[in-house]
Amino acid sequence: MSISNPSADVTSAEPATASIADEADFPAVGPSVERLVAQRVLFAAPFHQVPDDLYSTVEGGNAARQRQAVALEPFSRVSTNTYFGRFPASYWQRWTTATEVRLEVVVSGSGQLSISASDRYGTPRVVAATEVPRRGSGTATEQQVTLTTKIDRFVDGGALWLELDTQERGMTVREVRWSVTAPRRLRPTAVVVCTYNRPDDCLNTLEVLGGDDCAMQMVEAVYVIDQGTDTLESRDRFTHVQETLGPKLHYRRQPNLGGAGGFTRGLYEVADVQHADHANVLFMDDDILLEPDTVIRMTAFANRATEPVLVGAQMLYLLHPKLVYSWAQTTNLPALAAGVPVPSDVLCVDATRHRQDVRVDAGYNAWWSCLIPSEIVADAGYPLPLFFQWDDVEYGLRARAKGYPTVTLAGTGVWHADFNWKDEDNSTNYFNHRNALIVNALHGDFDPKACARVLRGRLMRHLVMMRYGLAVTMLKAVEDFLDGPETLRDGGVEAMAAVQKLRAAYPETQCHPASEVPGIPSAAMPLIPGAPAPSRVGAVLVKRLLWQLLHRTTGTVALSELDTRWWFVSRFRTVVVTDASQQGVHVLQLDRAELITIGKRAVRVLRRLRREGSQARQRYRAAMPELTSRQNWQRLFDGH
Repeated sequence: MSISNPSADVTSAEPATASIADEADFPAVGPSVERLVAQRVLFAAPFHQVPDDLYSTVEGGNAARQRQAVALEPFSRVSTNTYFGRFPASYWQRWTTATEVRLEVVVSGSGQLSISASDRYGTPRVVAATEVPRRGSGTATEQQVTLTTKIDRFVDGGALWLELDTQERGMTVREVRWSVTAPRRLRPTAVVVCTYNRPDDCLNTLEVLGGDDCAMQMVEAVYVIDQGTDTLESRDRFTHVQETLGPKLHYRRQPNLGGAGGFTRGLYEVADVQHADHANVLFMDDDILLEPDTVIRMTAFANRATEPVLVGAQMLYLLHPKLVYSWAQTTNLPALAAGVPVPSDVLCVDATRHRQDVRVDAGYNAWWSCLIPSEIVADAGYPLPLFFQWDDVEYGLRARAKGYPTVTLAGTGVWHADFNWKDEDNSTNYFNHRNALIVNALHGDFDPKACARVLRGRLMRHLVMMRYGLAVTMLKAVEDFLDGPETLRDGGVEAMAAVQKLRAAYPETQCHPASEVPGIPSAAMPLIPGAPAPSRVGAVLVKRLLWQLLHRTTGTVALSELDTRWWFVSRFRTVVVTDASQQGVHVLQLDRAELITIGKRAVRVLRRLRREGSQARQRYRAAMPELTSRQNWQRLFDGH
C-alpha cells in the first residue's frame, strides 16, 4: 500500500475544495494475507513513566523484561494477565466473526508455555499448554511455538493470556503475537490527529507511531490537522517526522475550528481519496501518550467485525498512568452529563490490580482514540460543528441510531490528561453546557423543565461558591442554545472569543501562583480542613444564599482542592482555593451586588428555557442534515 507525490502533502492553509485524489490512493481492496495480527504481547512499557506491570508481571523467580521479549531465569514465572497483556476474547466473540485465535511465540531455552482464560467472574482456567524441551548441549536454539484455542465461551466476559514457566533451565521468548484468520481483503486505516498549539506533544505522538513498523503496516495515511499559531512546521523535529512517515504524512493547516473542525477535516480529506470508501479513519488527540499497539488492535478488530462498528480505546490517566478512567462510557442526557462510567461503580481503576473480565457495552467513545469505518460516515454524515465538547458523544449517539454501535475495546488504551486535574471553571464549560443541551435536544427525550431544574441546581451552587464567572458562562451557554442552529454557523469561533472576553471580567476566573496571591498576605489565609456534606442539601443551600445576601459570612481562609465544596466555601467572605491542576490558586470573594444581578438573570434565562426549549429542539432537528453535510463543512473550511 503506497501513497504517491509526497511533495504535495506538506502545505500551508489551502482551499478545502482542492481534491487530493491525485496525491493519495487507497486501494480498492487491501492486500490478501492468511493471518491477521490481532495484537502483540509486549512485556514492557514504551515510556519510562509507565509501569511495566501493565504489560507483564514476574510472578516468581527473576526475569528481564524488554519491550518485545522476556528472559526468564530458572525456576521463574511470568504472566501477561495484565491490562495490555490480555487478549479480550469476550469482545472478539461478541462482535467479530473470528472463532479461534493463534498464539505464536519464538522461544529459546526450555520451559512451559500455556494459555490461560478467565470467565466473567475472573476465575482462571488453562485452555492450551506445551512443554518446550531443551535442544542440544550448546547455545539455545530458537524455535517457533504455536498454540491455538477457540473463542467460544466468552459471551458475557473473559480474556486469554500467556503464562511462562521455567524449571532447571532458563527460557527466552520474543515476537509473541495473537493472530486470527484474516478476512478476504484488509481495509487500511487513515490516522487523523487534530492539534492546536501543542506542537511538541503532537510530534511526540507522531514519532511514536512512525517508529513502530508493525503499527505502520496497518496505516495507509496520517493526516495532521494543525489549527494553531505555534505550528509543527516551526520545530526542527518536524523534518524528522516527515522523513519517518514519508509519503503517508499529509499535513494541513487551517484556522481553529475546535476538535470537531480538526477531526472532520481529516474525514473530509479521506473521503476525497480514491477508494477511501474501503478505509477506516482513526481519530487521535495530539497530547496523548500513544501505545502504538492500540492502532494494531483497533484496526484488526474493525477488519474482523461482523458489521461496521466504531472501535474506541480506553483512557488511562497521563499523570497516574496505571489508572484507567473507566471500562466504557455512556451518557445521562436528562442530567446533561457525559463520560458516565459503565458500569457506574467502576471509575479510576488501578489496572495493575484489577482486571476487566465482564464485557460492557459503550454508549459512545471519546475521540482521544476512536476508529470510524467509512461506511458509517457515508450513512450518518459528518460531525456537528460543535467546536469542542460533546462532538464525539453526538456522533456516537447518531451512529447508534443508524444501527452502528460503539465498542470500547478492553486492553486497548492511550494515556490522556487526567480529568480530575482539570478545573471546571474555564471556557470549555460554555461548550459543555451548550452542546449538552443540543445533544439532548437531538437524541434525548429533552424535557425543558427538567433541564431547567438541573441547571438551576448547578447555578445556585456556583453562586454560593462565588464563582460568578462560571455562572455567567453557563447562562450564556443556555442563551446561545436557545438562539438555535445559527449559533453553530461559524463552527464556534465567535463563541470561544466571546466567552473568553466575558470571563475576563470576573477576577476569580484568573489563576495565581500560590506564593503570590494578590492583595492577601500569606498569614491572612490559613489553610483549614473542609467539612462533610450536609444531610439536607436543599435547606443548607438556601441557608447559605441567605447568609450571603444578609452579609453573615466572615473571614479569609484557604482551602485545598479536595475541600473546595459549595457547602463549606459559602461560609466565608474570601476563600483562596487550589486549582484542580495544582498549578495555582483562585481567589473567591463575596460580591452581593453581583450575586443579585446574576441571580435575576438566571431566573429570566431559565424561564426562557422552559418556554422556548421545545421550539429550539425542533429547529436543531430540522437543521441537522444541513449542519452535518459535506457542503457545510466545505463552507467552514473555506472560511465562509
